[in-house]
Amino acid sequence: MRSRAAPHTPPASPPDPAATEPLQDAALLRRLLRAKDRMDAASHEAWPVSRLAEVSGVSEAYFARSFKRAFGLPPHRYLLTRRIEQAVSLLRDTELSITDIAFSTGWQSLGTFGRIFHDVTGLSPSAMRSEARATMPDIGRVPACVVKAAQRPDLGTAVLEKRRRLAGNTVGASTKEEP
Repeated sequence: MRSRAAPHTPPASPPDPAATEPLQDAALLRRLLRAKDRMDAASHEAWPVSRLAEVSGVSEAYFARSFKRAFGLPPHRYLLTRRIEQAVSLLRDTELSITDIAFSTGWQSLGTFGRIFHDVTGLSPSAMRSEARATMPDIGRVPACVVKAAQRPDLGTAVLEKRRRLAGNTVGASTKEEP
């Protein structure tokens, strides 16, 4: 039986320095901010990259790369952050049911909302509501913008990656990793 040699993979090239530097193009930043503002104003709507690129007047690939360089997160993660922020605020400040909150913040499925909410915040929506209300008297004197900033979910790491780390790498990678 013949042994097969592993195919040679070239060493990974260093990241392109231009891809990691902050954007300096003021016109492009204005276009990206226009798309970001639209997402903020209507985060309950679907915002595929194609729609965001159209708002910005650039190609889809260029928009996705530029958005991440400008704001530190891909557009999808930014939108998830906004939706989770709004859900936390509604859980804390209203009597709306969790189902109503899920659908009003743009989720198409209650199950997906609950799973992603738990993955990002570490709590279920009902536990978040209970905790937020228990600490409400202490928060009452803090400006709302400061509370929102402190409670902003961290999506610097992809949700699937967080889930994989918590599960002790028992959740398979979404892409094939090669040594």
